[in-house]
Amino acid sequence: MFNPLDFSHEADLTIEELCRRVKNTNPDADLELLKKAYEFAELHHRPQKRSSGEPYIIHPLNVAATLIKLKMDLESIAGGLLHDVVEDCDVSEEEIEKEFGEEIRDIVVGCTKISKIKFKTKEESQAENFRKMVVAMAKDIRVIIVKLADRMHNMLTLQYVSKEKQNKKAQETLDIYVPLASRLGINSVKSELEDLCLRFLHPEVYYRLAEKVAMKKSEREKYIKDVVREITEKLSEYSMKGDVSGRSKHFFSIYKKMENRGVDFDQIQDLLAFRIISANITECYKALGIIHSSYTPVPGRFKDYIAIPKVNNYQSLHTTVIGPKAARIEIQIRTQEMHEVAETGVAAHWAYKEKGKKIPNKLKWVEELMEYNRDIKKSSEFMDVVKNDLDMGGIFVFTPEGDVKELRYGSTPLDFAYAVHTDVGNRCVGAKINGKMVPLKYKMKSGDTVEILTSKTQVPSKDWLKIVKTSRARTKIKQHLLKIERQKNKTLGEEVLEKALKEFSTNIKSLDKKGELKKAYDVLHVKNAEELCLHLGSGRFNVKHVLQNISSIDYKEEEQDQNKTKKIESLYSKISQSAKRTSNSDNAVVVDGMDDIEVRMGRCCNPIPGDPIIGFITRGRGITIHTKSCQRVLEIEDIRKIEVEWNSAYSFRHPVNIRVITHDRPGILSRITNNLHGNSVNIKSAIAKSLPDLKGSFLFEIEVKDYAEFLKVVSIIESMEEVISVTRT
Repeated sequence: MFNPLDFSHEADLTIEELCRRVKNTNPDADLELLKKAYEFAELHHRPQKRSSGEPYIIHPLNVAATLIKLKMDLESIAGGLLHDVVEDCDVSEEEIEKEFGEEIRDIVVGCTKISKIKFKTKEESQAENFRKMVVAMAKDIRVIIVKLADRMHNMLTLQYVSKEKQNKKAQETLDIYVPLASRLGINSVKSELEDLCLRFLHPEVYYRLAEKVAMKKSEREKYIKDVVREITEKLSEYSMKGDVSGRSKHFFSIYKKMENRGVDFDQIQDLLAFRIISANITECYKALGIIHSSYTPVPGRFKDYIAIPKVNNYQSLHTTVIGPKAARIEIQIRTQEMHEVAETGVAAHWAYKEKGKKIPNKLKWVEELMEYNRDIKKSSEFMDVVKNDLDMGGIFVFTPEGDVKELRYGSTPLDFAYAVHTDVGNRCVGAKINGKMVPLKYKMKSGDTVEILTSKTQVPSKDWLKIVKTSRARTKIKQHLLKIERQKNKTLGEEVLEKALKEFSTNIKSLDKKGELKKAYDVLHVKNAEELCLHLGSGRFNVKHVLQNISSIDYKEEEQDQNKTKKIESLYSKISQSAKRTSNSDNAVVVDGMDDIEVRMGRCCNPIPGDPIIGFITRGRGITIHTKSCQRVLEIEDIRKIEVEWNSAYSFRHPVNIRVITHDRPGILSRITNNLHGNSVNIKSAIAKSLPDLKGSFLFEIEVKDYAEFLKVVSIIESMEEVISVTRT
């Protein structure tokens, strides 16, 4: 049978027993530190009782015991004994540092809730508390492991609190602590917490499962014993040794299968899991071959986490086969080292001998959490983002170089682009999956190879927020949109204020230099002129409020000044209208340093918005625009070239030529044109001819808005079975 870590509540646990357990795993441990921490905690918790009526010290003792089972270092175990003294006993951080040193102080403080700070709502308090926990975790990963041990024991004794508190704690555990344990790879803690959550959130389901599992216990144990013996014999036939064991799956795992498949307990077949611990990686794959040759594998149920480890460094081979008596059984194959990592996760990397040394941080997601912490101001939004991101695992996709990215189920190429780099995401115009063009909303599958196409002129759109699934992508898109919005508001506010101040023969720079804007800053609660213009442009206050608070301006709304007042108050709306009118520019291209100049597109390359472009000054015909890759550009003298860029506000459809090569089939031209018309693509002309090798060649001139729409058209045509290739000409 499996020998999972037992986290049961130990009501009679003593410091002597704790010391004995530490000595078994770490003979060189300084037990005096542990005893000192216990005595300090026992003294300060002595007047307190738990909801169960037990002395409070039982709780820190059990937390410390869990940390020993996870093979944590002595500082973490001492931190577990002391984790509540700052919060519950009014012990200062300085006192902890004086008695136990800076390292243990940081662990204890990191675990301390900020209950002394008053918040408007319980939700806000929880969000801010969680934010502090994430920051502490990034500083020292041991903080979160101690917090998990703390939550584990609280869940084991949750029956002694009110039903309302049970539901609240269990839901919070399922939302936050279970995903954290999963991301840290501590599967033993994850599974135990999930079962405890099920017990309190859905007691009727939990106890019904417990009853049904118990009913067939003896029959199931005999089956496990027989299968273990049979697998061991099959391994021996090939001179292989392996530690084979089996167990029933956890209640929560069974519950999720029932829920996802919409079936009852009796219809769930794969209730048993077996494990083979092999000597090395080579033997793992050899064992897999023996299992697959001995039993029928279930298609689509094999996963190789050895070659491609999970984001939390979990490694194992997973397969499901039809075992004896036609029962489905899941088999995991791994080495002993992989098994330790699977059970205790990041804690398995902790080295007692390297006292004070931080765990090697292979967990990039912790850095991402800190990035969210810097970028997101509102704690409740931060908590939502992190909750979403912790439960990220689902699919593995590849970069063209063969690197692996793990993303959520349902992720799109946009999510992948932002996972590579923010700039790649912001400039994404299309994607190829396994060498074929796909739309940005395409849902990727495990094993896909993803190539992102970018353009320097591309910027994120609000519509992208409907496409992406990962928190990173959503946060980065929102940031970019906010940055653009802020810049627009700042420019608008600055223009409004400058024109208003012109009526009084002054300007922003002059007033700011003399310090005459200070009163306006104080009254309107802004830091500087930039922030003043930003809020003025966003409409938070109007120009009149600013003028009224500038000491050197005698701003009165008396009758004789009505014309000036009306003129100033109308500036905002006039400038706003002017800003909108700029979008009706006559040119698709903005020419560097020149206004009212004739611009035309080169017929040789037909550039479209999104293409990198260059201008070519022509005699008497203004500027001709070419793509930078156009052959004509190589022939033009540098002195006649000019920098140009696409006008993002310009809305016009551009002609582009595409050549389509197909297998020569009757009606193929009709099917292509119908496909394009069905997707609202205008075809200006089409030329078709047959090629000698039973292929067809079609030259279409179509109209598109920009490069992104061009890629969409290419994707539509490439998706047709008869199509061999699509190229732009």
